[in-house]
Amino acid sequence: MRLTAAVKKVLLFEILQGMALTLRMMFTHAVTRQYPEEKRPPFPGFRGRHALVRDPETNKEKCVACLRCATVCPSQCIKVGYEEREDGSRVVKSFEIEAARCVYCAYCVEACPLCALVMTEEYEYSGYDRPSFTFSKEQLLKNWDDFTGPLKSVGYFNKFWRPEGLDVRTMSAAKRTQGPVRFKSDGEVL
Repeated sequence: MRLTAAVKKVLLFEILQGMALTLRMMFTHAVTRQYPEEKRPPFPGFRGRHALVRDPETNKEKCVACLRCATVCPSQCIKVGYEEREDGSRVVKSFEIEAARCVYCAYCVEACPLCALVMTEEYEYSGYDRPSFTFSKEQLLKNWDDFTGPLKSVGYFNKFWRPEGLDVRTMSAAKRTQGPVRFKSDGEVL
């Protein structure tokens, strides 16, 4: 053991450094936010509560039950029930997302060819039991209505509908031509 190391141990040099740091920080301004009063605005592309986008013309969900979202989901938290029509198209009967199992990767949003699924910027939701984190089709549509109601602009475009760096020519026609979903000021679809 060197002499300087021995002196530091005897004089408790590290403890004195820690106490000096504590004393300095006692007189500086706190950097924490007082959460309920001071809400931090979400960053662009924030992945929050799930929602199904309403079709502007029919006022129903845009989902056509292609099952890409359920296939690409790494945690397998998306369940889609559908009924096939005689012409081969599908009608969504049920759509469930278990938010407690979700890892919020947004692969489902990126994989959707019709931009029918979105992860809103809503981060304040909680529950006391597991079933309250399972969103049904009706709840997902309500999440969309709740999210678009207070929007200040008349349109919404999710950044995951057309991810950066992805060649636009490889996307489906619906995704290439997708523009912002337009709304009235009270949250109703135009």
